[in-house]
Amino acid sequence: MVEVRNAEAEIARLRWRLVFAIMFVTVLFGALVARFVWLQVYRHAEFHAQAEDNRIAVVPVPPARGLIYDRNGVLLAENVSAYTLELAPRQIANIEKTIDELAQVIDIGPRERRRFKRLYDDTKNSEWLPLKTRLTDEEVAKIAANRYRFEGVDVKARLFRNYPLGETASHVIGFIGRISPDEKRKIDDSGNGSLYAGSTHIGKVGVELSYEAMLHGETGFDEVEVSAGGRAVRSLSRNPATPGKNLILSIDVRLQKLVEEWYGERKGALVAIEPATGDVLAFVSKPTYDPNLFIDGIDPVTWKELNDDQDKPLLNRPLRGTYPPGSTYKPFMALAVLESGTRTAGATISDPGYFLLGGHRFRDSKPGGNGSVDLKKSIIVSSDTYYYSAAYDMGVDKIHDFMKPWGFGQITGIDIQNEVSGILPSSAWKMKRYKQKWLPGETPSIGIGQGYNSFTILQLAHATATLAAGGTVMRPHVVKSVTDPRDGSKALTIPVESSRIALKPEYLALVKQGMIEVNKVGTGRIAFAGAEYVAAGKTGTAQVIGIKQGEKYDAKKIAERYRDHSLFMAFAPADDPKVALALIVENGGFGAQAAAPIARKVFDYVLLGKLPKDTAKPFPVRPEIDDSEMRDVPENIEPEPLTPAQAARN
Repeated sequence: MVEVRNAEAEIARLRWRLVFAIMFVTVLFGALVARFVWLQVYRHAEFHAQAEDNRIAVVPVPPARGLIYDRNGVLLAENVSAYTLELAPRQIANIEKTIDELAQVIDIGPRERRRFKRLYDDTKNSEWLPLKTRLTDEEVAKIAANRYRFEGVDVKARLFRNYPLGETASHVIGFIGRISPDEKRKIDDSGNGSLYAGSTHIGKVGVELSYEAMLHGETGFDEVEVSAGGRAVRSLSRNPATPGKNLILSIDVRLQKLVEEWYGERKGALVAIEPATGDVLAFVSKPTYDPNLFIDGIDPVTWKELNDDQDKPLLNRPLRGTYPPGSTYKPFMALAVLESGTRTAGATISDPGYFLLGGHRFRDSKPGGNGSVDLKKSIIVSSDTYYYSAAYDMGVDKIHDFMKPWGFGQITGIDIQNEVSGILPSSAWKMKRYKQKWLPGETPSIGIGQGYNSFTILQLAHATATLAAGGTVMRPHVVKSVTDPRDGSKALTIPVESSRIALKPEYLALVKQGMIEVNKVGTGRIAFAGAEYVAAGKTGTAQVIGIKQGEKYDAKKIAERYRDHSLFMAFAPADDPKVALALIVENGGFGAQAAAPIARKVFDYVLLGKLPKDTAKPFPVRPEIDDSEMRDVPENIEPEPLTPAQAARN
């Protein structure tokens, strides 16, 4: 009986346990069902959207960069489509090993390795970095066949910037390069981060930098469906990119290439300007460089070679090289003398071949002197003595005040960035820079374009164009118009008069006549013999190193890089100037010997369409706009600024 009761009790306890277990499971299952209903019903829309976001990627589409042409439609900067082998550093455990393995598939040379290493060191956070660009079809096929072996390696189709004329006009055009971390931060800080989404390159120098905002365009976006591995499956929608605007330069690239050829292996700079508009027709810096080297990141060896080259090919000489102007300063000094009343046009001095101040002789370039000299003759024979004396009588501050409106020692405002101002000396300038008073003995050398005077060739050309235009100041520019490739609309660079220098017509006519006589009977007569037009000009010779008193300058005894510079400034035709220019041949010696002949060739080409007989190299022409303007033009033609020592010839 007792055993029966125990069995019944045990069964009862088991039932209660079973009921409790069933209730517990029921509660848990109910909670699971409730959670399922909450997620699948009440939060269905939210999670559906998240799933779609995980499946759909928004990919930025960089715009096609605007093209650059010269004034006659010759293409100077273009975009070419090509494939590139790229690596994603953050997805690769051992980059060196990966590159070595890739080198067994396609040829990867030392230069590509050095360039990649430099890019990797400079931009470690970049998503993709190019290892080898412009792959051949065979190389693309080999990589595609072996793609499964490499994580973080891909072949991408890219638009590459290309400069078809290579070194020609490189200091004007400039180049683009990969966006550096500092540039990326500046872009983000400026609020333009979205405009550069997906972009890897930006303008670095030249008009590529100055007109970056116009050339770049606006980024588009693609919505694409991606696989679980992150690869694009198909495109869902597209917001196309807006291409950058095209630039039409004022530069005549045929003239540009001609001048670069005429310089040969010599160093120097030339700027030719249309006085009526400020259009820059030629902007030459020699030696030059190939901008294509910089597009994908220049390798360290080539970069070092360019930077260590004592001829400084990367220096934009017209924009950043400063030089004493020598005797090319004298026409402007002549106007200063007349306008200030320091001398009258007919007043004469006796030129014995030197100017004596205290016990010091400031020597004339002509040892025996030029006899009796008035203002006009002082220009024709280039009398140093006349301008030593005139400058001393006038004083440095009056000279400064007269020369400043002409642009000497000032930023011209040309549409190429990083222009330097040079030095237009004054007593206030010396006190600020050296904490010293101006000494009277420092003034005479200023009058002949020596001493502290230090200007760019762009400034000298700009002042010459202003003189040719009768005192009307036009801001120089290298971009003539901007066009929209979508609708062909064109925005012209409208010439605007910056200011006007008040000059008495009779003074201006006298100085111009003196400059005309320079090329007829003076120092420029040989270079301009037989010219079919009348040109007004002035030769100049600028000293690089000082010559002690009593010593005689002998170029043969001086290393070439310390010899005098050869300068020339001119405009033509004299009665209705179409072109004004200034140039320097570094260490070229007497101005009439090296610089003036180049100026003559420029005028012959621009005014007459003539080419020297020794110009035989073909010039590649690729008109992309309207070639009607080119039909009458001959088809066959060929880091810190350099500051020479400013020492007076004394």
